[in-house]
Amino acid sequence: MPLYEYTCRKCSSDFELLIRNDETPFCPECGSRQLEKQLSVAAAHTGAGSLPVCGMPSMAACGRPECGMGRCALE
Repeated sequence: MPLYEYTCRKCSSDFELLIRNDETPFCPECGSRQLEKQLSVAAAHTGAGSLPVCGMPSMAACGRPECGMGRCALE
């Protein structure tokens, strides 16, 4: 059961959904099925001294909500 990231074309809401079998996803904010699947960055453990995916020394230092969704706001 994969977890996918979407942006709603109707209300511009960004969200993640766990999709099971043949389920058709819908926006939890407005109920629209007009969604755009986003490319996500896979989570992986990095070695000491490596920068996190968003390129900041600390994920908390970034502060951008987009980085919390698995996508980097700085790319």
